[in-house]
Amino acid sequence: MRSLIPVENEDVLSAIRGFLSQLLKAEVVDSVLVPMRTPTGAVTPALVSDAAFLEHADPLAPVMGLNAAPLAGRVSVREPRERVGVLLRPCELRALRELVKLQQASLDDLVTIGVDCLGTYDVSVYSAMRDDGGVDVTAYLATATSGDLVAAAGFAFRDGCQICEKPHAEGANITLELFGADLESGIPITLPDDVAHKLGLGAVAADRARPQVIEKVVAARTESRDERFSEIRERLDREGVQGVLASCVRCHNCMTVCPVCYCKTCLFRSQVFEHEPIQYANWARRKGAYRLPSDTMLFHLTRLNHMVLSCIGCGLCSSGCPADLPVGAVFRVIGQETQELFEYEPGRDVEEPLPLITFKEEEWMDVGEE
Repeated sequence: MRSLIPVENEDVLSAIRGFLSQLLKAEVVDSVLVPMRTPTGAVTPALVSDAAFLEHADPLAPVMGLNAAPLAGRVSVREPRERVGVLLRPCELRALRELVKLQQASLDDLVTIGVDCLGTYDVSVYSAMRDDGGVDVTAYLATATSGDLVAAAGFAFRDGCQICEKPHAEGANITLELFGADLESGIPITLPDDVAHKLGLGAVAADRARPQVIEKVVAARTESRDERFSEIRERLDREGVQGVLASCVRCHNCMTVCPVCYCKTCLFRSQVFEHEPIQYANWARRKGAYRLPSDTMLFHLTRLNHMVLSCIGCGLCSSGCPADLPVGAVFRVIGQETQELFEYEPGRDVEEPLPLITFKEEEWMDVGEE
């Protein structure tokens, strides 16, 4: 059913908080995983079971320090568990679907709540904006109505957001539809009929503006993506992966923040790469000079091999890189070619099998296999 969450005094945030509170009070869910504002002003996910605490919820804060999909996995992957509502941006929804395929999350007792993403800032940028007077939420939400998604003057969205061509929430159990909406009148929402009945929400007609605004946003983001990809491809052709990522210090930040990099025992966090001192000395004598830290390219190539088909483009690897390397763009460029080869789009459909664990008898016929 398509319905409308009432908005009073143009306070969209309070309306969303009220809706989440209703989900708890009507026992649609037992708790809600949602971004919360801390006393210091930082925004971080929290699992809320008491509706009174939702007065601190801030799902519209345009900041992204982590992808919440792994957190949704932690509260859902094993039993016993409660029924949890998880409010996620589109890239988080895509990551969650990949984690389900990798058996790192379960949708059985999750109620996914998707919300359109208008663009987010890195934590450091968002903190600077707060120090500079805060975020103009009214102006930020106005961009959803028009589809002209622009960052605040003097600031820039995260690199991953600038080239994200899928900013609209799709396939969630409940969807908060910001794009194209007249938010002063209410927040358009799609949800199951039985949930709408529990919450006392009636049906409304489809919004004709939404598809047009989404098309406009996608076109603009796709253009930005293609320009960025062209730049990265030129650099890769000229410098190779080893050149583009030459400043890597192997801090593992990109691996740590990646929502789909889930291995409990990681090769690169083992003693395999803790070489004996004499080994470094031997390498240095053999070559005349040996770069440290070692094995940086092996680290990235291994990550590419593991993640290239499941990279959902959140860009947090780039956001977390202390050397400001375009890790996310490199992964997306190579991922685009690999995903097209396998006709696979990560996070598109939880029922779509992962190519590397799916056997197709006719798969290699075009390269001469019989």
